[in-house]
Amino acid sequence: MAKTPSPCIDVCKFKREGHCIGCSMTKTQKSMFKQLKKDKHRKAFVEMLIGQQSRLGKYRHWAPEYLRKCLKKKVKPVAAIRDVA
Repeated sequence: MAKTPSPCIDVCKFKREGHCIGCSMTKTQKSMFKQLKKDKHRKAFVEMLIGQQSRLGKYRHWAPEYLRKCLKKKVKPVAAIRDVA
């Protein structure tokens, strides 16, 4: 089975106090995700990011894009994404 894909949705503009306007990751978080090898850690990271997006606000566009990315890669998305999609 394929690993959970990166939460990045290819916007990559860090204009919200260091957070990307596409996915809410900081540059440090983006590098951190790339280092995660175990899928359970990747899923936990995505769940953490969903919470971060909720706190920051204005990320409603992210969930549908990320779901599309998961479908394309044939990966079951984390359960928490269903609450925001």
